Amino acid sequence: MDGLLVIFTYIAVIASSISGALEARKSQMDVVGAITIAFVNAFGGGSLRDILLGREPVFWLNDPWLTITTLLFAVIAFYRLDTFSRRLLIVADAIGLGMFSILGATYALQLNVPPIAAILMGVVTGMFGGVLRDVLSNRLPNVFRQNAELYATCSFVGTSIYVLCHALRFNALPIALIGAIVVFVLRLFAVRFRVTLPQP
Repeated sequence: MDGLLVIFTYIAVIASSISGALEARKSQMDVVGAITIAFVNAFGGGSLRDILLGREPVFWLNDPWLTITTLLFAVIAFYRLDTFSRRLLIVADAIGLGMFSILGATYALQLNVPPIAAILMGVVTGMFGGVLRDVLSNRLPNVFRQNAELYATCSFVGTSIYVLCHALRFNALPIALIGAIVVFVLRLFAVRFRVTLPQP
């Protein structure tokens, strides 16, 4: 499982750094802003998770290649993706959401926290980087907007399935992949069909 967690972490960090850099370019930031937003997007949720769970040091301090990877992909996304694509941004963000959600729940379960806490750690890990990204981009976080397509809900559903299967002692690899795929597919479905939460 440890090797899978490393792979998930790199996929999530790469996807989140790309989406962060694209969001920065969309907000007309320079490359320094893009790198900053990429780092916040890639490391924000996992850092908060580790702080809340008492895991020291936070995950990206243990592996300098995560920092190098984030920097590299942020610069590539900022300079080399010549045609800005909303679809690419949505797909990259959905990949990061799915991977980080399952990572958050997995690390929480390793510490034997209650299942509901593990689910919430998954949601926090998946969405908090995006919240910080939007705040630094000077706008209300998309996840909190009325009429915004489902985001945290997708993380909650996929993570809940993962935690339930973990409680039933299913094999770790397939349920982790299934959980991440559920989050990813639900997010794309919500965007495609504009599925939102009920309004007041």
